[in-house]
Amino acid sequence: MSSARQEVVVDGEFPMNRGGVLVNPTIAFETWGQLDAARGNAVLLFTGLSPSAHAASCALDPTPGWWEEIVGPGLPIDTRRYFVICVNSLGSCFGSTGPASVNPLTGGIYRLQFPTLSLEDVARGAYEVLRHLGIDRLRAIVGPSMGGMTALAFEILFPGLSEGLILMSTGPRALPFSIALRSLQREMIRRDPDWQDGNYPRDTVPLTGMRLARKLGMITYRSAEEWRQRFGRERVSSEHAGGDPFGIAFLVESYLEHHANKFIGQFDPNCYLYLSRASDLFDVADHGGSVEAGLAKISTERVLVVGVTTDFLYPMHQQHDLVDGLSGVGRDVRFVELDSLQGHDSFLVDMDSYRPVIAGFFA
Repeated sequence: MSSARQEVVVDGEFPMNRGGVLVNPTIAFETWGQLDAARGNAVLLFTGLSPSAHAASCALDPTPGWWEEIVGPGLPIDTRRYFVICVNSLGSCFGSTGPASVNPLTGGIYRLQFPTLSLEDVARGAYEVLRHLGIDRLRAIVGPSMGGMTALAFEILFPGLSEGLILMSTGPRALPFSIALRSLQREMIRRDPDWQDGNYPRDTVPLTGMRLARKLGMITYRSAEEWRQRFGRERVSSEHAGGDPFGIAFLVESYLEHHANKFIGQFDPNCYLYLSRASDLFDVADHGGSVEAGLAKISTERVLVVGVTTDFLYPMHQQHDLVDGLSGVGRDVRFVELDSLQGHDSFLVDMDSYRPVIAGFFA
């Protein structure tokens, strides 16, 4: 748990977008910088599926955040100028109420009794944080990946609240290819006998399913060309470790194994399932009957859309869909196409490309 984590408890019932309610849910968040006297310099940051609200280090928590080179003093989202708020998604396991939380009505863990999660619910959780902080105007909303879809949901639900919007490697809806990949990841977890229909004890989580889901995720987050350049056909030092003829032999296999083992100790499996499904379910067309009608409800003045040519989870044509749908009379919409090698994960690792683009928006 980050010592910089703050929490707001939403009093009473929190109706969920697709039915059901939460009672007194908690939304976790972190902040950097200072709110100015006019309370108009706030920047709201939504995360991808698995990160916590710890986007950057600070005095209370000096450990590196997931966007350490973007958020901070003198950085593209300059905390000397802006009051930055990063919200942990409702449904996650890093402080916000989710399937791994205790249901106050029963005293037991929610598990699969947690209502169906939507990104509209995540957006409304962030709105409760803003209400708690007394903020009714945002300088900008920033959302990469799943966070970009959440940002779109926020803009539709709370039009006119933000002056600017940055969308990175995202889209107005999940495509069949992405849905298929996430469906397979979820099946890997649910087929693990230790999942126990979601009723696994805390000390016996479905490790095999989580490891496999994470490995598949890592493959989809990067590009084939990066794998070729980075690993080639390099072998590990011991080709048949432990006498297993099908064990790890190639360096790329070792890389996937390392990241899978690192992930399984950090993220709750049921939370992963719920957030993954929420990504599939999101569709701007639910807010007007078509993607065009849904995007037309967004009234922010300035928009930056950033896409990556090697991203096959949210391909370039989805970025064009966003640009076309958000371009309107009097609105400043900018599109940046990056040739980053790292695929969908470029916004987390290719900082040399992303820093000037984001800094330019806030200049």
